[in-house]
Amino acid sequence: MTHPAPPGAPGPEERAATTPLGELLSEVSSDLSTLFRQEVALAKAELTESAKKAGKAGGMFGGAGLTALFALLFLSIAAWWGLGYLVGNAWSALIVAAVYAIVAAVLAVRGRKEIKEIQGAPQTVETVKEVPEALKPTTGRKP
Repeated sequence: MTHPAPPGAPGPEERAATTPLGELLSEVSSDLSTLFRQEVALAKAELTESAKKAGKAGGMFGGAGLTALFALLFLSIAAWWGLGYLVGNAWSALIVAAVYAIVAAVLAVRGRKEIKEIQGAPQTVETVKEVPEALKPTTGRKP
């Protein structure tokens, strides 16, 4: 971190000329370390807040799903009952069940198709392969 120089303190050029290189590198290393720690702390705080909001939203979606399930249950009972006047209760129950079986089959086929299209993280794999040789650890041997 760059700190403002107090009045009467040597300027950056004079300080660079009079301060040993090891001390300057130590300060740079310390500043970078502090910067990384602060960035990690900021990321933790932001992610914690986001996770809390996501948890609340997930709970609301869960409640909405449960409520929709009850609505579907009662609509199914109403359809069963209404069809029961036309074809009898047993047949109407089979008709409603058949409609649900068809919907389930269509969703299963579409879900299977979507699963087959998942590729993972191909761009990340390519990026990792392109890491410059200079950043890879060396054993001191020449290739």
